[in-house]
Amino acid sequence: MGRSPPEDQPLLGGSKDPYSFMYPGSGSISTLTFSEGGPINSDDHHHQHNGEEVLIGTKDENYDLSGSPAPQIKKIDGTSEHKIGQLLATAICGNDITSSIFYTSSLCTAAAGKYAPVSLLIVYGEVGSALPLNGGAYNVLLNTTSKQIASLAAALTMISYVATGVVSAYTAMQYLNGLAPSVPLHISTIALLGGFALLNLVGIGESAIVAFVIFVFHMITLGILVFGGFIALFAKGDYTVLKNNWHDITPPDVANSTFCQASNFQWISHDPAYNIYFGFGAAMLGVTGFETSSNFIEQQSPGVFPKTLRNMWAIVTLFNPLIGFLNLCFLHVCEIAGNSSGVLAEVAGRSLGYWFRLWVGIDACLVLSGSVITAYVGIIGLVRRMALDRCLPQFLIIENPWRKTNHFIIIFFFLVCTSLFIMAGFKTTVLAGVYTIAFLGVMSLFAVGNMLLKYKRSSLKREIKSPWMGVIFALCFVLAALAANIINDTSIVYYFAIYFIVTALIIALMFIRARVLKMILYFSRLILKPFTKSRDRFSTFIGESIKDINSQSIIFFASKDDPAYLTKAILYIRDNEQTNWVRIIHCYDSEAPPEGFAENISFLDRCFPKIRIDLITILADFSPSTVEKVSNMLNIPKNFMFIACPRDHLPHGIGELGGVRIISF
Repeated sequence: MGRSPPEDQPLLGGSKDPYSFMYPGSGSISTLTFSEGGPINSDDHHHQHNGEEVLIGTKDENYDLSGSPAPQIKKIDGTSEHKIGQLLATAICGNDITSSIFYTSSLCTAAAGKYAPVSLLIVYGEVGSALPLNGGAYNVLLNTTSKQIASLAAALTMISYVATGVVSAYTAMQYLNGLAPSVPLHISTIALLGGFALLNLVGIGESAIVAFVIFVFHMITLGILVFGGFIALFAKGDYTVLKNNWHDITPPDVANSTFCQASNFQWISHDPAYNIYFGFGAAMLGVTGFETSSNFIEQQSPGVFPKTLRNMWAIVTLFNPLIGFLNLCFLHVCEIAGNSSGVLAEVAGRSLGYWFRLWVGIDACLVLSGSVITAYVGIIGLVRRMALDRCLPQFLIIENPWRKTNHFIIIFFFLVCTSLFIMAGFKTTVLAGVYTIAFLGVMSLFAVGNMLLKYKRSSLKREIKSPWMGVIFALCFVLAALAANIINDTSIVYYFAIYFIVTALIIALMFIRARVLKMILYFSRLILKPFTKSRDRFSTFIGESIKDINSQSIIFFASKDDPAYLTKAILYIRDNEQTNWVRIIHCYDSEAPPEGFAENISFLDRCFPKIRIDLITILADFSPSTVEKVSNMLNIPKNFMFIACPRDHLPHGIGELGGVRIISF
């Protein structure tokens, strides 16, 4: 773009030169207005610009905005939004976070011993301050840093979804095995993952109503367990087990059981501070689910997001420490730590009887299965978004013609979950460690993203403003928990690194694929030099592939014609997007476009010879409606549109623009 190549270097599209993709021609200048009646006149895509043919150009159309109906604002994937309220939003992510108590109790007690309730209380007291954000970690970093850094956050989130799917499925089957011992754990876990993959393939995803029913049943179960359990304890008046736990006394009959192997528990022979710290690290697994709410914030009604976080924080702060203490009242420490396959069911049976043990087992299967569904729904949404942003291969968003589902994403997710389960030797402790590292990585990036929002995006409108010290304090706690988990079991880093590196390499390859193809083109022409026809055919194929990669045009809505301001925007787009076509759009409400724009764009067009820079001026106010119309008219998704950080005078929030991204200057 910009300056055209020499006469012996033809433009892209009409040349047989395989390197012609490097010079797609000069930019064009268009003035667009909107009207209800449609285009009054339009030119062909082929324009003459300074005597040269511009093969890819913008239409010169004339519309009038007055009287034009406002289009429906759509999400990035083109679907209309369906807003859900506080209860349904809390239920969707509440199933994820509250189900973690079924496997956190054992892991936390194995690390902290009798101080497990203290560790659980510390976690739920501080984590609520880490998430006063709008948007997931990927979106936050995408709008505050570079696309590459945001993609690494997405990689952590994907690993978190994989681990939560496997851990939840395995724990559900453990509780089912407690009810029906003949059920094989490993095979049934893979079968459960495969069953939900099949359901998603036929289009039966997570329903907010179904999630709400499961959530209500789960809350009733936890309420009966906690309050009924303590009532039963006080009614019996038998505090022997609690006293033995506090004084580190293990009866001989319990000490000789299969659960009590001293070599498996790290709290033994350590001081209370040591035990509480490592128990705190293990207990962080129990707050996985806080990040879920921000991943579907676009579907939540205004003001619901902070209420959802508040509700989740209140629920886990109430139930999880109380359940941790209730466990110590009915089970010895080594029984809790050594039994990862039904602690709550065992407590339910000893406190309220066998009938309630069955009830808790059924509830565990339901709510943990709901977490598996959440993992599928979450990974489908995240991978779709990344594929739309061209961070992952485009074939992943292909829909099958029968059920309109993304079958490649679903099948790959099932295969990755199954392979991780097998590679980890069917050890849930290792998988839980991978889960915790990925989750804590996402949590820390939330805090970092919040800091960047405060520093770089202070003028953005937001409902919640958290204090600097609160965010720093939360980040320190998350990093401390991350260190505790790594120190506690260094082997989890190995399994985590395998999947993180593979995921990061796939994403990195997507960012440098055009460069890789250029290298292939160069060396192939050397190697195939004796075979002229084969060389030309292969070179043409590679050249067309590079052209397809770079043909996606990018829009930048410019509010002023300052060359330095425009140059920073172009440099950001060049470094973060695979494109050789930038369209600068300026919205104005006067009778004529501003005079300085055309001259400055023409100058920048010559400064960037490999980037074509167009100027489009639009007679309209900059608004969500205008953005939607431009997206429809130019057929450019809104995730390929950029603006500078809006100031206070802009009446619209960034979320109302439907996915337009903010450039980091």
